[in-house]
Amino acid sequence: MANPRTVLTSAPSPPGCCPSSSSSSSSVAFVPPSPSDGELLRSLHRLARDLSAAAAAETPAPFLRAALASITRRSKLLAAALDDLVSCAAAGDLPRSASLCLREVLLVLQRFKALAADCAARSRMRLLLQSDEIEEEVRELHQDLATLLDLLPVAELGLAEDVVDLLALASRQCRRFAPAAGAEQALKARVLSLIQGIEREIVPERERLEEILEEVGISDAASCGDEIESLEREIGDRASERWTDAMIALVGLLRYAKCVLFSATPRPSDSKPNPEVEEEAEPPAPPPDFRCPITLDIMREPVVVASGQTYDRESIARWFDSGKSTCPKTGQVLTNLELVPNKALRNLIAKWCRGNGVAVESSEASKSEPAQAVSANKAALEAARMTATFLVKKLSISFSPDAANRVVHEIRLLSKSGNDCRAFVGEAGAVPMLVPLLYSEDAGLQLNAVTALLNLSILEANKKRIMHAEGAVEAVTHIMSSGATWRAKENAAAAVLSLASVHTYRRRLGRNLSIVEKLVHLVRTGPTSTKKDALAALLSLAGERENVGKLVDAGVAQVALSAVSEEETAAAVLAALAKRGGAEAIVGMEGAVARLVAEMRRGTEWGRENATAALVLLCRRLGARAVTQVMAVPGVEWAIWELMGTGTERARRKAASLGRICRRWAAASAADGERGNGCPAGASVVPPAMMAS
Repeated sequence: MANPRTVLTSAPSPPGCCPSSSSSSSSVAFVPPSPSDGELLRSLHRLARDLSAAAAAETPAPFLRAALASITRRSKLLAAALDDLVSCAAAGDLPRSASLCLREVLLVLQRFKALAADCAARSRMRLLLQSDEIEEEVRELHQDLATLLDLLPVAELGLAEDVVDLLALASRQCRRFAPAAGAEQALKARVLSLIQGIEREIVPERERLEEILEEVGISDAASCGDEIESLEREIGDRASERWTDAMIALVGLLRYAKCVLFSATPRPSDSKPNPEVEEEAEPPAPPPDFRCPITLDIMREPVVVASGQTYDRESIARWFDSGKSTCPKTGQVLTNLELVPNKALRNLIAKWCRGNGVAVESSEASKSEPAQAVSANKAALEAARMTATFLVKKLSISFSPDAANRVVHEIRLLSKSGNDCRAFVGEAGAVPMLVPLLYSEDAGLQLNAVTALLNLSILEANKKRIMHAEGAVEAVTHIMSSGATWRAKENAAAAVLSLASVHTYRRRLGRNLSIVEKLVHLVRTGPTSTKKDALAALLSLAGERENVGKLVDAGVAQVALSAVSEEETAAAVLAALAKRGGAEAIVGMEGAVARLVAEMRRGTEWGRENATAALVLLCRRLGARAVTQVMAVPGVEWAIWELMGTGTERARRKAASLGRICRRWAAASAADGERGNGCPAGASVVPPAMMAS
């Protein structure tokens, strides 16, 4: 309860009095000046009017509207009384006791407003779970307000009788306020009972589920989807440790309800792409603040370092792992290497991606924070199993593209929610049903189907299901060549990358010339994101020695070289080819060595590392033929020396190896020159520091 005496500690000292000597000048400097009585009353008046219009309307939960509506009614009474008080203040200052009391009233109304805004931002299910806490807080605020209104010296203010009556009525209503928590507690008990039934593998009755969700305020696919997203965000933010297990279970229950109760229409950005636009242009560029300063790619998991700069976790972790302790953007030496998640920016990036139809790897194919906890939650697991079984059964009887698209969209969403969900979808028999849909002429259905396969392929058991499904590899190849959108082609290439992580499948895919040719075509013609996934798939295939000959014949070395300044993975592809038999083809391409040296000087951290590794491999495999080309590039020695001082740990090792190769070549060339009484043509001057060892 607010204490009117507390305001005395922050009130300004009376004229002529000095501040207490115990108060430091630094603490006084941060205390904002108290508003004048006129400003105070105007602030109170505005706040009361705002609350009278919006307090109950802002909450999305029907079961809390009665409690918050009481705030609206009290605020209306206060707003009416403050109309007269504002005019009183215009005539002169308020009595000090009245001023202090009204300042406390302002604080209580601000707490009312903060509570209403907080309720509006929470998920409905979390509001239900915490309804008793919220209603208790509302009750305490009513009691605080009643006490302050009783203490207000109305006689000194000279208020009209009807205004005094309004204030007395408001005080009496605040004191009488007692939240009717019975209905909310009964609804909460029914929801928790539903969760317990799912834990015992009891499928919820459709009518009962529909009735409960209607009382919570979830009546269609859109509100159900929004509720799922809100719950997942709150679980990830650890908004309520006490109710985390129940919230995780409710996510699974809502996914099941969304499929069973609502004819869910996929988001336009996810399932209704415009083929003409996507074929002609790349996806929209993200705002600069959403890009990692290191890689310039959109951040999947933004984190803040000690300098206050934000980076993608993977990129900055790689920077620190290389032995650096500075901020890449500012050069500032960091006091610590702690990484703090930037959750606000992560939510903004996720919202932008959804609104612009941009896929981020972590959104489609990685394990989110909520997913990590599902395995330990019996109710969530059983709800996911029920959902997977229901969706696959429904897909088997969906004969129109529109009906199939809705179901496949839900399968896609479920299969990105963690390995348990992927296992349930795979075990239910989804893979053979998804394969024919890759040939659909409906762009949305085709995209959803190939993305669902990509998400499923993350699980090892599902890789086997896909590789053994009749026509699955051919269907993925078809998407890469004839997909309706670049995004579908990109996800098909990512599916090849996922499948190729298994040794036996990598060999099988590498022997398929059609797959290799389609990946090469995507690197040549695709937008940036598609090119990145295609190069990653080629890099995986190049990890198998028996594939390298076919990759070289298909032109992989040429397209990787053409992309080496655009995509850091291209240099890794060249290094992999050089390591396993493709060195001759690389050196035989005009300007290949010079391009790799240029990447070693100006590329990203990983690009420089791989370009140097490729040059070392070329020199070791082909000897003088490759070394001569390396040493003929102007400034190569300085590039090596710079990388030895500033590169990653692996880059420094590779640069040192390349430096030794160059020194031996220079020494051998000098010896040959002395024997021939001349200097070899094209010989470079090696820095003394490099000649020292």
